[in-house]
Amino acid sequence: MQWIWFVFSIAVFAHSSIAFAHDGPNIIFIIADDLNYDDLGCYGNKEVHTPNIDKLASQGIRFEKAYVTASSCSPSRASIITGKYPHQTGAEQLHWPLPQGTTTFVGQLKNRGYYTAAAGKWHLGDNVRNHFDVIYEASTDGFVLPEGSDGEENQKMVAQSPSGCEDWVRTVKEAQKQSKPFFLWLASLDPHREYEPGAFYPPHDPNRVFVPPYLPNTPEVRQDIAMYYDEIGRLDHYVGEVMKLLPSQNRPGFRSTIVFFFSDNGRPFPRAKTTLYEDGIRTPLIVRWPEYTTPGRVSKSLISTVDLAPTVLDITLVEPAMSVADGRPISSRRFEQAWFRPSFKKNLMDEDHDRQVGFRPYVVAEDHWHDFEDHARSITDGRFKLIRNDYPDLPNTPSADAMRSPTWRSMVEMNEQGLLTQAQRNCFQRRGEYELYDLESDPFEMINLIDKEGYEMPVRDLKKKLSSWAKMTDDYIPAKRTPDEFDRQTGEPDASVRKRPRPSKIEMFGTNSKY
Repeated sequence: MQWIWFVFSIAVFAHSSIAFAHDGPNIIFIIADDLNYDDLGCYGNKEVHTPNIDKLASQGIRFEKAYVTASSCSPSRASIITGKYPHQTGAEQLHWPLPQGTTTFVGQLKNRGYYTAAAGKWHLGDNVRNHFDVIYEASTDGFVLPEGSDGEENQKMVAQSPSGCEDWVRTVKEAQKQSKPFFLWLASLDPHREYEPGAFYPPHDPNRVFVPPYLPNTPEVRQDIAMYYDEIGRLDHYVGEVMKLLPSQNRPGFRSTIVFFFSDNGRPFPRAKTTLYEDGIRTPLIVRWPEYTTPGRVSKSLISTVDLAPTVLDITLVEPAMSVADGRPISSRRFEQAWFRPSFKKNLMDEDHDRQVGFRPYVVAEDHWHDFEDHARSITDGRFKLIRNDYPDLPNTPSADAMRSPTWRSMVEMNEQGLLTQAQRNCFQRRGEYELYDLESDPFEMINLIDKEGYEMPVRDLKKKLSSWAKMTDDYIPAKRTPDEFDRQTGEPDASVRKRPRPSKIEMFGTNSKY
């Protein structure tokens, strides 16, 4: 009789788990591609046209100190969907696919009764495609106008290259027809390069853009930033189209829909994307949860995108199969430590708790190979940031797409003429092993304080905390370096290295872990 009772108990548990999932809220992730945290109206940039994203922020919570785990597209996304740090995923370099057998929070939602769909940029490889019921992967071949777009205004607004958002409305409508809750992964290609005229109408004025001090203020740079703004404006349009389909507040008969808006990394310009500076790893993060988020609330809690997976599983009452910390069982006592708080659900629901307790005391981010070799770590407590450069012999060479930009061409010319400032020459020079910045007094990280008198305490504290994190997550410095795919001076591709599709980690190094 005991075995009958055991089987019955398992059946009841399985049924109740599915029932929990069927009662759960809908979740939508809207993921921008290379969007800087402060290039939105709601984050202070009043020259970029983002009324729909600004409205979303006015209806929910805007996090001021949210960070991605990697300043590179696919490693960042791999970290988000697994709830692990990049070096733990087996996909920490650009274009490496997630390995076979990877556990994702999306797959766990699907197994517990959720309808799961993705639309737009994919960039995760083939081994987790079956974690989604439907995938509408963005293609660069041809262009489709948004559903219902037949007016002159929409014809002018969109360019002939896709934004990656063309199937978003279709995906939401199909999900809303399901008899069960849904999770949607809506990932744009905007504002990733390359840029061309016509992405947004009317186009942004180059004379009104903001040029960060680490870039030279030239006409070429201003025009480049204006076209970047245009793609942000196009992204904003599609966000608005999605939000039109959702009730503005929770109503009887409607399942709640929680929206998360964020980016995979910072702006695609030199000294931003692929670096561990703020404009590489700091992300906008907006969460709209009609039942709980006070409209227009601003949070100063430190948040990492590695926290998104456990937070979603917590909200949907689906027990995680693996921990965000290092893939160990969820019962691990490491979760009792402040490093690995698994969910910021309480911070979303309780404004007083968020303001008084916060969430994380520190946030760590990683830098790995992205077109060019690099390996670095950063840690911040919200005030000070420490960067550890494991290959200090290498400069902060920007990504290959940024090297093809008018901005980079302008910087190369000015560097040859000796017209760049010290911070602007960062991409051309070797770095020290460590860098320290005071983010309150120096938000653009122009002054390295690592050897300055009076900063010994934050340096010592952050080094200790970074070492502790490395031990807890089994972090390491590779024994082998990965060759650059492009020439660091000319940006020309190296045909002997650059292969597509790019070989996976296990194909390159024979392992999905340390190498």
